[in-house]
Amino acid sequence: MAAEKTHPFHLVTPSPWPFVGALAALISMLGLVLYMHDHGFYVLLMGGALVLFTMAGWWRDVIKESDDTKTYTLPVQFGLKMGMALFITSEVMFFVAFFWAFFNASLFPTEPTGGVWPPKGIHPLNPFDFPYFNTLVLLLSGTTITWAHHAILKDYKKEVLQGIGFTILLGLLFTSVQAYEYMHATFGFKEGIYSSTFYMATGFHGAHVIIGTCFLTVCWFLARFNRFTPDRHIGLEAAAWYWHFVDVVWLFLFVSIYWWGSGI
Repeated sequence: MAAEKTHPFHLVTPSPWPFVGALAALISMLGLVLYMHDHGFYVLLMGGALVLFTMAGWWRDVIKESDDTKTYTLPVQFGLKMGMALFITSEVMFFVAFFWAFFNASLFPTEPTGGVWPPKGIHPLNPFDFPYFNTLVLLLSGTTITWAHHAILKDYKKEVLQGIGFTILLGLLFTSVQAYEYMHATFGFKEGIYSSTFYMATGFHGAHVIIGTCFLTVCWFLARFNRFTPDRHIGLEAAAWYWHFVDVVWLFLFVSIYWWGSGI
């Protein structure tokens, strides 16, 4: 007979997904390096496919796990929230590195930049064109995901779907506008410290928007099949926290890199 559980914590069962996920990340990084050195993108595609497979399998297992109402006790829910908070904190420090590089180069221009910022020969994007539009898009998306969060607390299922749905659409709009902006930029990634810090900071933020959009898409389907309740919706709450983090980082990017950094 199985031993009776005498504590409120959840002990996870052995899972293959951490190993498979680590393998997928390794293959993806190797594929990215090979792609950058003109060796094709097949390894990168294989790594990306394995990442998607890991996401689908791991999320499936977590959803099945949550069916047991005795699993997600209050201490477990608190632990999940603190884990998400610590993850977002680590993501903040990730972006701090990019801001550090940008301000170090911009506040103390060196000879390679011509002693000025923006560097000579660089024509920055107009911050009050597409960047300003994308700022409004993300700010609006912050209100729609907050709407969805408050709706689930009131058990308004239709409004939950609407709030998440609008946020997903706004996330897709942001990504599309940023892709268009990149295609029409007058400088490339390899054209000095300005372009490299610009694309690294805004590009990684764009990747986070895509990840957040995928996160919200999963939440939409979970809400569609009544997996969230006013008392049990940690997945939606975590997605909302992550999306607000994406919003705040973009505001710093817009003010510092697009606006102040453009010299306007």
